[in-house]
Amino acid sequence: MNAGRLILVPNTLDLGALDADAAPPDLREVLPRAVLREAARLGHWVGENAKTTRAFLKRVDAVQPLAQPLQAVAITELPRPAKGRPQAADRVALLKAHEALLAPLRAGQDLGLISEAGLPGVADPGAELVAAAHREGLAVEVLAGPSSLSLALAASGLQGQSFAFAGYLPQDEAGRAQRLRELEQRSAREQQTQLAIETPYRNAVLMEALLRHLQPGTRLAVACGLTLPGGWCRTRSVSAWRVEPPSFPRHRPAVFAWLAA
Repeated sequence: MNAGRLILVPNTLDLGALDADAAPPDLREVLPRAVLREAARLGHWVGENAKTTRAFLKRVDAVQPLAQPLQAVAITELPRPAKGRPQAADRVALLKAHEALLAPLRAGQDLGLISEAGLPGVADPGAELVAAAHREGLAVEVLAGPSSLSLALAASGLQGQSFAFAGYLPQDEAGRAQRLRELEQRSAREQQTQLAIETPYRNAVLMEALLRHLQPGTRLAVACGLTLPGGWCRTRSVSAWRVEPPSFPRHRPAVFAWLAA
């Protein structure tokens, strides 16, 4: 019996970004038809949250009927790492938990992996499951779909030949300031675009730190709500942003990218 495949299924970027009374957009506007067909046929899924995974499949069913009733689809949540600094026993337990999630593949069934938004495994805990599949020599297939990072980089006009994703920056002010200085120095030294993300409710805090600690001539791009109605990306010098800082919509995550002069 052939083993199944771990299929990385892209999600939209609108989770939690729409007003409560706003209907989510038709999936066909942001996801390729091949993604919808594949998502509709899969009977086994792994996601961060079973509720949001079911909500995604309901949206799929509205445009591409599911191969089986939603109630019959098996959805398992990714294991959550222990808080604080993980101990050796915690790491072992996490590895075993990820290995257990791959049981459908060993039984010859394909398994869908989905992120809360965008591509699984990119700024996403699903990367650990992908790594577990590779350790076992199991096939991994990724489907094309939106990624806030690549969309923001493409729209920024900054250096696209060399770039680095810094993830979430430290929340304490001193640590964040030090990290920003390090990243800006690296950007200047290597002419490398630096990217970071933040939760929607902290967008303004990160923007304030960027404007305080980056050099005036550094080019800073801010992308917010890409693929959503009213989404935008603007690139200006830090000095120009200080004169007219952006206003961030509620609930919409942003991507920040900068390139030192």
